[in-house]
Amino acid sequence: QVQLVESGGGSVQAGGSLRLSCTAAVYGVSSLCMAWFRQVPGKEREGVAGINSRGSTTYLESVKGRFTVSKDIAKNTLYLEMNNLKPEDTAIYYCAAVCEMLTCAACFRGKNYRSWGQGAQVTVSS
Repeated sequence: QVQLVESGGGSVQAGGSLRLSCTAAVYGVSSLCMAWFRQVPGKEREGVAGINSRGSTTYLESVKGRFTVSKDIAKNTLYLEMNNLKPEDTAIYYCAAVCEMLTCAACFRGKNYRSWGQGAQVTVSS
Protein backbone atom coordinates (compact mmCIF):
# COMPACT_ATOMS: atom_id res chain seq x y z
CA GLN A 1 0.00 0.00 0.00
CA VAL A 2 1.16 3.53 -0.82
CA GLN A 3 0.72 6.43 1.57
CA LEU A 4 -0.81 9.44 -0.18
CA VAL A 5 -0.82 12.93 1.35
CA GLU A 6 -3.02 15.61 -0.18
CA SER A 7 -2.79 19.38 0.00
CA GLY A 8 -4.13 22.46 -1.73
CA GLY A 9 -7.86 22.50 -1.07
CA GLY A 10 -9.65 25.71 -0.17
CA SER A 11 -12.44 28.15 -0.94
CA VAL A 12 -12.73 30.24 -4.09
CA GLN A 13 -15.35 32.16 -5.97
CA ALA A 14 -16.81 30.85 -9.20
CA GLY A 15 -14.37 31.30 -12.05
CA GLY A 16 -11.36 30.95 -9.76
CA SER A 17 -8.60 28.35 -9.75
CA LEU A 18 -7.08 25.87 -7.32
CA ARG A 19 -4.39 23.24 -7.55
CA LEU A 20 -4.52 20.02 -5.57
CA SER A 21 -1.38 18.03 -4.82
CA CYS A 22 -1.02 14.40 -3.81
CA THR A 23 2.44 13.26 -2.74
CA ALA A 24 3.14 9.55 -2.71
CA ALA A 25 5.51 8.08 -0.15
CA VAL A 26 6.96 5.67 -2.66
CA TYR A 27 9.62 5.63 -5.34
CA GLY A 28 8.40 5.19 -8.89
CA VAL A 29 5.11 7.05 -8.99
CA SER A 30 5.57 7.25 -12.77
CA SER A 31 4.59 3.60 -13.05
CA LEU A 32 1.39 3.97 -11.05
CA CYS A 33 -2.15 4.38 -12.24
CA MET A 34 -3.37 7.41 -10.31
CA ALA A 35 -6.57 9.37 -10.22
CA TRP A 36 -8.64 12.07 -8.56
CA PHE A 37 -12.14 11.44 -7.28
CA ARG A 38 -14.63 13.69 -5.53
CA GLN A 39 -17.55 13.15 -3.24
CA VAL A 40 -20.43 15.25 -2.01
CA PRO A 41 -22.27 14.14 1.17
CA GLY A 42 -25.10 11.82 0.26
CA LYS A 43 -23.75 11.08 -3.20
CA GLU A 44 -21.46 8.44 -4.64
CA ARG A 45 -17.80 9.16 -5.14
CA GLU A 46 -17.16 10.01 -8.80
CA GLY A 47 -14.02 9.86 -10.90
CA VAL A 48 -12.76 13.30 -11.94
CA ALA A 49 -9.49 12.56 -13.74
CA GLY A 50 -7.14 9.64 -14.19
CA ILE A 51 -3.62 9.22 -15.54
CA ASN A 52 -1.77 6.04 -16.44
CA SER A 53 1.91 5.10 -16.51
CA ARG A 54 2.30 6.44 -20.05
CA GLY A 55 0.77 9.80 -19.15
CA SER A 56 -2.52 9.17 -20.93
CA THR A 57 -5.39 10.93 -19.21
CA THR A 58 -9.14 10.62 -18.89
CA TYR A 59 -11.62 13.13 -17.50
CA LEU A 60 -15.16 13.40 -16.25
CA GLU A 61 -17.13 15.05 -19.02
CA SER A 62 -18.14 18.04 -16.91
CA VAL A 63 -14.53 19.01 -16.12
CA LYS A 64 -13.01 18.57 -19.58
CA GLY A 65 -11.26 21.74 -20.68
CA ARG A 66 -11.18 23.11 -17.12
CA PHE A 67 -9.21 20.52 -15.12
CA THR A 68 -5.78 19.07 -15.88
CA VAL A 69 -4.23 16.04 -14.19
CA SER A 70 -0.47 15.58 -14.24
CA LYS A 71 2.43 13.92 -12.47
CA ASP A 72 5.76 15.36 -11.34
CA ILE A 73 7.96 12.28 -11.33
CA ALA A 74 10.86 13.98 -9.54
CA LYS A 75 8.57 15.02 -6.69
CA ASN A 76 6.49 11.81 -6.64
CA THR A 77 3.45 14.04 -6.81
CA LEU A 78 0.13 13.96 -8.61
CA TYR A 79 -1.57 17.28 -9.38
CA LEU A 80 -5.04 18.42 -10.31
CA GLU A 81 -5.11 21.91 -11.78
CA MET A 82 -8.66 23.25 -11.61
CA ASN A 83 -9.62 26.37 -13.55
CA ASN A 84 -12.91 28.17 -14.12
CA LEU A 85 -14.32 26.48 -11.05
CA LYS A 86 -18.08 26.24 -10.66
CA PRO A 87 -20.23 25.85 -7.52
CA GLU A 88 -21.06 22.30 -8.64
CA ASP A 89 -17.36 21.44 -8.29
CA THR A 90 -17.72 21.81 -4.52
CA ALA A 91 -16.77 18.47 -2.93
CA ILE A 92 -14.12 16.61 -1.02
CA TYR A 93 -11.44 15.56 -3.47
CA TYR A 94 -9.46 12.34 -3.01
CA CYS A 95 -6.41 11.09 -4.83
CA ALA A 96 -6.02 7.39 -5.47
CA ALA A 97 -3.23 5.08 -6.57
CA VAL A 98 -2.27 1.43 -7.08
CA CYS A 99 -4.52 -0.31 -9.54
CA GLU A 100 -4.82 -4.09 -9.44
CA MET A 101 -7.03 -4.54 -12.48
CA LEU A 102 -5.89 -5.17 -16.02
CA THR A 103 -6.04 -1.54 -17.10
CA CYS A 104 -5.97 1.88 -15.47
CA ALA A 105 -9.23 2.65 -17.23
CA ALA A 106 -10.89 -0.30 -15.51
CA CYS A 107 -9.72 0.90 -12.13
CA PHE A 108 -10.97 4.42 -12.86
CA ARG A 109 -14.40 3.18 -13.93
CA GLY A 110 -14.61 0.83 -10.95
CA LYS A 111 -13.11 3.22 -8.38
CA ASN A 112 -10.82 0.29 -7.61
CA TYR A 113 -7.57 1.53 -6.08
CA ARG A 114 -5.67 0.17 -3.12
CA SER A 115 -4.52 3.51 -1.71
CA TRP A 116 -6.47 6.71 -1.06
CA GLY A 117 -5.52 10.14 0.20
CA GLN A 118 -7.13 11.75 3.23
CA GLY A 119 -9.30 14.11 1.18
CA ALA A 120 -9.18 17.85 0.52
CA GLN A 121 -12.20 20.14 0.73
CA VAL A 122 -12.86 22.35 -2.30
CA THR A 123 -15.60 24.95 -1.92
CA VAL A 124 -16.70 27.16 -4.79
CA SER A 125 -19.09 30.01 -4.06
CA SER A 126 -21.27 31.74 -6.61
